[in-house]
Amino acid sequence: MEDFVQKLRQYAKTGTPAERRIAKYFTEHLNDLPFETAASVADRLDLSPMTVGRFLRALGYQGLDSVKVEIRETVTTSPAQLQSAMSELHQDAAEGKPLAVLVAEQIQALHHIYHLTAQPHWSEAVSLISTAREVSIATHARLASLAHHFCQRLTQARDGVRTLDGADNRFAELFARLAVDDALLVIIDCRRFAKARLLARTARRYGYKVVLISPQQADWMADQSNVMLPLPPARAPDLDNLPPLIALLDCLAESVILQVGEEAALRRRRMLEFATVLGETANH
Repeated sequence: MEDFVQKLRQYAKTGTPAERRIAKYFTEHLNDLPFETAASVADRLDLSPMTVGRFLRALGYQGLDSVKVEIRETVTTSPAQLQSAMSELHQDAAEGKPLAVLVAEQIQALHHIYHLTAQPHWSEAVSLISTAREVSIATHARLASLAHHFCQRLTQARDGVRTLDGADNRFAELFARLAVDDALLVIIDCRRFAKARLLARTARRYGYKVVLISPQQADWMADQSNVMLPLPPARAPDLDNLPPLIALLDCLAESVILQVGEEAALRRRRMLEFATVLGETANH
């Protein structure tokens, strides 16, 4: 990113009039570039998109999207900038601005999850998911897409992961065998998941270990799961608390991937290579 900025400064001094204008705009609005397009920049500077495109190619980029990728990978927020942004957010929330209140609540929920990742029961859940012979993820049909996303993330670290959302009585698959050896059931609870407690009790009776992800205030009994990961309270009783749930599932999957280590990195590489082969095949 420093090389990009240095080039901008050079063009701001020695470029053509159009190049100097573009370089000056990019330098002064570096943090805004992720939200710009070549057309929007051209419109702001009363230039043509082709002129902006030529300038970007002269800098060594195929287009503004290439610049955005580099910004995402290299630009970080300084502690001072972060502190300033948080102060502004808290001030707006104190004044009752709805979006500021919402963002502040979500940041508080993220703090809850980050604190949870340092607790012994988090490590136990990660260990169970990493080492179980097979992992089933069960939830209400409403949350099936989140369970599927969690499953896909876990496949980067291990085999034998599947999702069950209860449609067409699919939970019965868990109990079709007479014996269960070192199998794990992850239950993603929500207020509509009326079968969750029955499912947990039955799974444990059949020999499954159970990791439960559920709101703090849910009335679960301690013996209904091996490990419980509590979500922060929902903003309202009729909400599913999706943002913290998504964050928790992502952190949990990443923790499993990190624990598996080098094998997970090799699996990711093989999966990417296969996806590339499939993409090339589809184009022929």
